[in-house]
Amino acid sequence: MQEIKIADDLGILEFIGNTPLVPLNRVFADSKVHLYGKLEMFNPGGSIKDRTAYAIIKNALDRGIVNRSTTIIESTSGNMGIGLARICHFFGLRLILVTDPHINALSTSILKTFKAEIVTVDKHDGKGGYLNTRLAKVQELLKEIPNSFWTDQYHNMDSPLAHEQTFLEIRDSLGKAPDYIFISTSTCGTLRGFGDAIVKHKAHTKIIAIDAVGSLIFGHEPQKRIIPGMGASRASSFLIPEQVYEVMWISDRQSVQGCHHLLKTESILVGGSSGAIVKALETKINDLPDAATVVAIFADNGERYLNTIYSDAWIKQHFTSLTL
Repeated sequence: MQEIKIADDLGILEFIGNTPLVPLNRVFADSKVHLYGKLEMFNPGGSIKDRTAYAIIKNALDRGIVNRSTTIIESTSGNMGIGLARICHFFGLRLILVTDPHINALSTSILKTFKAEIVTVDKHDGKGGYLNTRLAKVQELLKEIPNSFWTDQYHNMDSPLAHEQTFLEIRDSLGKAPDYIFISTSTCGTLRGFGDAIVKHKAHTKIIAIDAVGSLIFGHEPQKRIIPGMGASRASSFLIPEQVYEVMWISDRQSVQGCHHLLKTESILVGGSSGAIVKALETKINDLPDAATVVAIFADNGERYLNTIYSDAWIKQHFTSLTL
């Protein structure tokens, strides 16, 4: 079986990471904290999941687990799939993605443009989402397809390792470790990477984890959720509770409000998980010490949510009397 060698010239993949850290002076203009947004939409695939996807595929190639005839398989609600689609296209690897009805139409179009094969499950898992149903389909495909490899963003430790670098970028940009970092949760790979980096580098940084109302990550009762990319219908294998200073739960309605508030004040277009962080900050920011340095991790670009979160018709369909 022919191996793929990681070339010195990685083309577009060289631009994964080193995303901007932008001062946010307008979103909470009366606050005395120093607030920054880490803009992960500046990764080539438009989200923080580029880091995860590249780390997992690169390390699998380096270890000889993946070769030219390997089929890559993953479960995704959008961003991880887009990250993998570009990377697999670059290396000439077949990619099968298991998605569900929550994935938006633009994400699906991007995946198809990069020649990803899409399998959609439509059976609700009874715990607020489709994750368990997607994972069951992944296992079926792994058994059916010889020489297949599950990137497994839910357990693969190459994911947190990728996000240790994100923390170092923030520290280097600020010239010091921030006092607080607000991170949305899903697989918790990002959260674990930050937590491990904080421990490793003996930083004083406190992590505020933002979870979805109805997510099971931190033990909430399951509830239907419609905003992709935040929360999960199962516990996370990455989560170390001691690494989290505080957990805040944000509803789908609040996430949409947060997205629109950030757009109005900072002209930054983000996805739902980032909107949730904005609403969490709104609740928490006046309780933080004056002059504290606070970083919000904005995981993805809002452009792929123009037909949902930023659509008046979609908002009217899903939320009653939503104030924006």
